[in-house]
Amino acid sequence: MRWIRHYWKLFLDDVRHQKLRAFLTLFGIIWGSAAVTLLLAFGEGFHRQVEINMKGLGENIVIAWPSSTSMPWQGLPKGRRVRTTEEDVELIRAQVPQIARISGERQRGGLRLRRGREAVAPDVHGSGPEFQEMRNLIPQEGGRYLDSLDLLTKRRTLFIGDKLAQSLFGPEGAKQAVGQRVMVGGVPFLVVGVMQHKNQDSNYSGPDEDKATMPLTTFRALYGQERLDNIVFQVADPKQVEAAKDGFIRVLAQRYKFDPADKQAVAMWDTTEQLKFLDAFFLGFNLFLGIVGTLTLVVGGIGVSNIMNVVVEERTKEIGIKMALGARRRYVLGQFLFETLLITGAGGAIGFAIAAGLAKLVGMLPFKEFVGVPVISLQVAAITTVVLGIVGFLAGWFPARTAANLKPVEALRL
Repeated sequence: MRWIRHYWKLFLDDVRHQKLRAFLTLFGIIWGSAAVTLLLAFGEGFHRQVEINMKGLGENIVIAWPSSTSMPWQGLPKGRRVRTTEEDVELIRAQVPQIARISGERQRGGLRLRRGREAVAPDVHGSGPEFQEMRNLIPQEGGRYLDSLDLLTKRRTLFIGDKLAQSLFGPEGAKQAVGQRVMVGGVPFLVVGVMQHKNQDSNYSGPDEDKATMPLTTFRALYGQERLDNIVFQVADPKQVEAAKDGFIRVLAQRYKFDPADKQAVAMWDTTEQLKFLDAFFLGFNLFLGIVGTLTLVVGGIGVSNIMNVVVEERTKEIGIKMALGARRRYVLGQFLFETLLITGAGGAIGFAIAAGLAKLVGMLPFKEFVGVPVISLQVAAITTVVLGIVGFLAGWFPARTAANLKPVEALRL
C-alpha cells in the first residue's frame, strides 16, 4: 500500500499550500451532500407523518352508509331506502371471508353529558367492541374500551375521547374520569375508558377526541333506533379490499333487492384509496426533492472538477518529470482520482453529519406533528452515498484523464 501513502503525502502538501482553495472545494461538497440528505430526510419524515395522521381514522377500513336505490330492479322502483340492521352485520360477517372485523354504528347528536355543573353536548355513538382496533381507539392506562359483556348485558358504560374528558373533568380529566359517573341525557353512565390522544386529520362525524361511545345494544335499548347509521369493516390484507367491498354489496343487494351495480344504494369511503394516492404522490415528491438535492451536489462536483483542472495545470511539469522517470499512466490517473474522491468523501461525511444533527434538532421542535420528523433512513443514506460516489468519480475522472494523457516532452516544455 506504498502508493496510497505517497498519494496521501502529495494531497497533504497541496492542501497545506492551498488552504483557501481546499476549503472552498470541500465546502461545495459539504453543502451538496447535506442538501441531498436533508431534502430526502424531510420528504420521508413528512410522508410518514401524513400517513400516521391519515391512519388515525383507522387502517384498511371502509365506512359504508346505506342510502337509497337509484335504479329499478326486478320490477321494483328506484328511490327505495336501504335500512340496515345488526342482523345484516352478522350476515355479512358470515358470508364475506375477506372481512376481518365489522361493526355497525349508531349516532345521536344533541344529548347532554353532565357531570356536576359541567355539561357538554357531543355526538354520542353506539358501537361494538371491534371498533377499538378498527378505529385505533386505544384506552389510556387504567381504562378499557367497551367489551362483549357490555354489549351482551346492555351495560350503561361509556368510552370518551381525551378532549371530551378534559371538558367534563378539567385539565387532568383523563386521570380522573375512569370509574366516574356522568349523566347522558339524564341517564347515569359509568366511564370505563378515556382514549389516548392520537393524530387524526380525517373523520366522518367529528374527531374521536370529542366523542362518547356506548355499547350498540344499550344505544338501541335507550333510544329505540333499529337501523344503523353506518357500517365499518376492516380487511387484514389491503389487496382484498375490492373483493370485500363487492361481497359486502352482494349480500346487501340480495337482502334488500337492489342492483349490485347501483353505486348510490350504499355509499362507501375506502380509506385504502387515500393511502394509494399518498404513496404515489410522495414517490413523485421525494423524486423531485432528490433531483433538486442531486443538482445541488452536481454543482459542488463541477466546482471540484474545475479545481482539479487547475491543479493539473499547476502540476504539468511535475507530471512530465514523473512520466519521464517511468511513472505509468495509471499512476498519474490514480493520483488525481484519489485526491478527488478523498475530498468528495470527506465533504460527504461532514455534510451527512451536519444533516443528521439538523434532522435531530427539527425533531425536537413543537410543530413536528404537522411536518413530521426528518428520517435519515438506510434508503436515504444509500441514495446519498451512491450520488456522492458518482459525482466524485466523474469530477475527478476527466481532470485525471487529462493529466494521464500528457506527453512527457510537451509537459516539460510548459
